[in-house]
Amino acid sequence: MPNLSFLSKMTIFGFLLSTLPVIFIGAFAFMTSSNEIQKNVNEGKMQLITQINSNVEQKLTTVNHTLNQVINSTVLKKAMDMPLTVNDFMMYDDLRSEIRYMQSFDTKLEDVILINARENWMIKNSGLYRFDGYPFYDKLLNLMNTQENSTWILNPSKWFFTEENARSVTCDYSISLVKKLPTTGLEKYGLAMANIPACSLQDLIQSDTKHLEDILIMDEHNQILMHPDASLIGKPIAEAGLKDLSHLTAPTGQFTADISDKRYSVSYLHSNLNNWTYLSLTSIDSLTTESRKIRVYTIYVCILMLLLSMLLAWLGSRKMYSPIQLLLNQIGGLVTVNQKRKANEFQMISEHVHTLFQSKSQLEREVHQHIGQVRTFFLIKAFQGHIKTSELPDKLAQFGYTKHMDEWKTMSVITLQIDSIDNTRYEKRDMELLLFAAHNMIEELIPSDQRLAPVIIDQTVVTLIGSPDSEADAFRNKVYALTEQMQQHIFSYLNLHVSIGMSLPIHAFSQMSIAYKEGLEALKHRIKLGEGIIIQYENINSGKHFLNLNYPKPLENELMDAIKVAEKDKSKELLRQLLQAVFAAPLSPQEYQIPLARLLNNLLMVMQESGISLNQIHPNKGSLFEELLNLHMTAEIEDWFWTEVIHPLIRIYRDRQDAQYHNISEKIIDLVQKYYDTDLTLEDCASRLHYNANYLSSIFRKETNCSFSDYLSAYRFNMAKKWLSETDMPIKDISSKLRYNNSQNFIRSFRKQEGITPGQYRDKQKEGAAL
Repeated sequence: MPNLSFLSKMTIFGFLLSTLPVIFIGAFAFMTSSNEIQKNVNEGKMQLITQINSNVEQKLTTVNHTLNQVINSTVLKKAMDMPLTVNDFMMYDDLRSEIRYMQSFDTKLEDVILINARENWMIKNSGLYRFDGYPFYDKLLNLMNTQENSTWILNPSKWFFTEENARSVTCDYSISLVKKLPTTGLEKYGLAMANIPACSLQDLIQSDTKHLEDILIMDEHNQILMHPDASLIGKPIAEAGLKDLSHLTAPTGQFTADISDKRYSVSYLHSNLNNWTYLSLTSIDSLTTESRKIRVYTIYVCILMLLLSMLLAWLGSRKMYSPIQLLLNQIGGLVTVNQKRKANEFQMISEHVHTLFQSKSQLEREVHQHIGQVRTFFLIKAFQGHIKTSELPDKLAQFGYTKHMDEWKTMSVITLQIDSIDNTRYEKRDMELLLFAAHNMIEELIPSDQRLAPVIIDQTVVTLIGSPDSEADAFRNKVYALTEQMQQHIFSYLNLHVSIGMSLPIHAFSQMSIAYKEGLEALKHRIKLGEGIIIQYENINSGKHFLNLNYPKPLENELMDAIKVAEKDKSKELLRQLLQAVFAAPLSPQEYQIPLARLLNNLLMVMQESGISLNQIHPNKGSLFEELLNLHMTAEIEDWFWTEVIHPLIRIYRDRQDAQYHNISEKIIDLVQKYYDTDLTLEDCASRLHYNANYLSSIFRKETNCSFSDYLSAYRFNMAKKWLSETDMPIKDISSKLRYNNSQNFIRSFRKQEGITPGQYRDKQKEGAAL
């Protein structure tokens, strides 16, 4: 390899050395013995029959749950005490609905049978029967003698499909879930049976057994429930060749057995649900044959992998140096081939990486400066009260003030302003620089553990000073001494007079904005006291904190929303809460007018935005603001807001809603009249009108005092009477057009409402027309 660098040469050999162990390890893993292969296959089969067991039990559990719903339904409990006849159509129809609901699930359920031996009736898919006249009466009656109240039993399918049923029997045996009725009480005189064709079990596992020779399921009596050969279903397992069942003692396991003069590996699993046994049979001869093929195939694959690895190592080493060459070229490294041979590539890369680390350090310094700017922006917002109270602790911790929050017990905001630069050596354009200089002096004079970083807000230097000392007087004296020191320091260096405002002591960072306002408020008193002063807010406000009146804006928003949706009771309660919050603030009578006027103004803005004129709620009267200002009692104010403003607005919004509801109801009625002869549903109407179905249901019921389904049924019934009176359309066609399942259902429904059959109604109308 004369043209390759030292790095490339080393890469070739390293690649080969790392590839060879992988190849040999892979060859050793592939060349396992037939016993190991059999073990792996058995584990795979065990996972497979476990999955099959899970799939089958899921379907059986669904059948059990749905049958429990049927036998515990009010309809069946009532029917168990009735001698059902052909005249009890409604009860029969309700029972059939319960059965149809049960068969709607994808459980392969073929038939559901309900038997009442005491009242001598039997119901199944094909209809209602007298139980003692059923051909297999004795067989079905004998099922009541089972010990368990609920059990899975394999029965001949012909017991359930007689000559009255037109359907052909698809499987000779059915797996029946048999439950004794009634579920409560000691006397059992009925049965509920859910029948699944035994052949359908094969459908549940077809996709999972394509690589295995045989999957079997047998019940607790060793009868075959599922077998690839359907003719063996219902027969003892011995007829399938498995005669020795002594190994089936553990919940799960494997063993070998001779079946039809061949040796098989048998994996089995006992089900805890119904004591069924799931078996998987695999020929050991086929495993041995496969293992030989795998050995030969493994040898060829390993040789091919070795040759390919050597070829790839040789080709890869030629190209592996190109990224390093590109890297060196990009960082200004070697260019010519001769230089590449002589140079140490790693030394060149190391030097340039060192340069990158130096650049990284410079970048970190710049980022640190930006963090300081972000911290300044955050503190400005915090002093101005624009940071949520819940977010304040996390933000302070993020900027390194965790220790301050843990240790400080008492705090105070100081605000510093330059009094005047007139008659000094400075000009107005120097004000920003002078404030920055004062800012830096504060940082130097006050240790960082006793303050937050100073910030400049509107020509004012602001900072928060804190102390672990909880004694207010001691803290106040300490802060005052610091402010005097700052004032003297600034004068000595800048020859400027500054005034400093001090807030009252606070005990929580959430009060920063209040303390900031107190500091600014204290500085306003320079107008009387002159320049170069230190003003404590407690000296101008009797030691009470700055009043921070929080107008209940969230309550107002809720009130506006309740008015717009015309919720009368909720609006009245929210008005009471809002006024209660307003009057809870310690204000003078004149000051209460401000939040009240604000509430009235916002109500009028909502009214105007909704296109409601003032004359609609306050016709031919004077100014609402004048009326409000003339009120002096809390009860009077609340009553005035309700009667003069809010309640009239609610009436207008409700009228608009009623008009909208009426329009929507008319559209639904129009859809019913157009599409009554289709499978129209409320969801179809909602899709056409672009509304939510539940919303349409509530509106339609509110406007018409009946549900959508009742209205649709009534309209179809009226159309049926019209067609019976005015046309010769066959009753069968009428029932089909009105979306009945069959003409018998239509006749029964018509008789229930009119007391006569459709044919009798038509004859009666013709007789009336003839007269």
